[in-house]
Amino acid sequence: MIRIHTRFLISLVAFVAVIVTPTVPRKTTAKKKIGLLLVNHGSRSAAWRASLMQLEKNVRPKILAEKHFADVRTAFMEYTEPSIATRMKEFDAEGFTDVVLVPIFLTVSPHPFDDIPTIIGQKNNPESREAMRLEKIERYTPKAKVVITPLLDFTDILEKNLIRRVKALSKDKSKEALVMIAYGDEKYENEWNKLFDNMGASVRKNLGIQDYSHGWCGHLVHYNPSKTTEAIEKVAKKGKRALVVPVLVAVDEMFQGKIIPQGVEKARKAGYDVVYKPDSILPDKGLEDWVVKISRQYVQKL
Repeated sequence: MIRIHTRFLISLVAFVAVIVTPTVPRKTTAKKKIGLLLVNHGSRSAAWRASLMQLEKNVRPKILAEKHFADVRTAFMEYTEPSIATRMKEFDAEGFTDVVLVPIFLTVSPHPFDDIPTIIGQKNNPESREAMRLEKIERYTPKAKVVITPLLDFTDILEKNLIRRVKALSKDKSKEALVMIAYGDEKYENEWNKLFDNMGASVRKNLGIQDYSHGWCGHLVHYNPSKTTEAIEKVAKKGKRALVVPVLVAVDEMFQGKIIPQGVEKARKAGYDVVYKPDSILPDKGLEDWVVKISRQYVQKL
């Protein structure tokens, strides 16, 4: 009887302890809804815009398969919709808590460093604000937290892309020289020159093409085709066949279809041997893989 009574008392104490012990709720964290936004410069060219939309289409399955992101979208900084402000409004309206913004830009320029942060309210750059007012670019500060990833030149993607494209044009590397034509940027010209030196050195090391030069085709030179001709002449005067490669994200009818070809034709009329293909960095599997990789890295920071 004593054993039974003891067991009963122990059970009774345990039962009471359960009743009087307050329930401590487990800490909960609000579930994040994260969006990926691929931002590019924007263009009036339908072909140019189509290339950037195709980039989104190509990376979407891989990114969504990892289940970190609820959606992947593309925004154009200027000239056309959907703009950055439009996309951010969409994310807010659909309850996104965070956005990883990937700038599809080659290297430093006012656009990724000043303009984009100003558009989304992370900066208040007076020069950028005035330019946006004149160009009628809408600013919008989203409720969602936005993190911006590094640019393409933080990787070796551009060098590998150039090597692949130059190799396809090359016939006799001992008699050839590389001519790189890009849009250009006045404020960061030194950084662009360094980028070209790195790319040219990489072609020299990997393909054996020793000489290279570069030129601009954008507003920095007032869209003047003669600047392409001058870049060709720098290497062609040495008796080299000039391999002209557009260092532009996508194909634009104005640049690859008009400005650069006019410069090439002028060089040919002057008697220089020139090979030119009106292509662009996109499409590029390496760039697609980079978008997936950088988005994965930055979603972890959230």
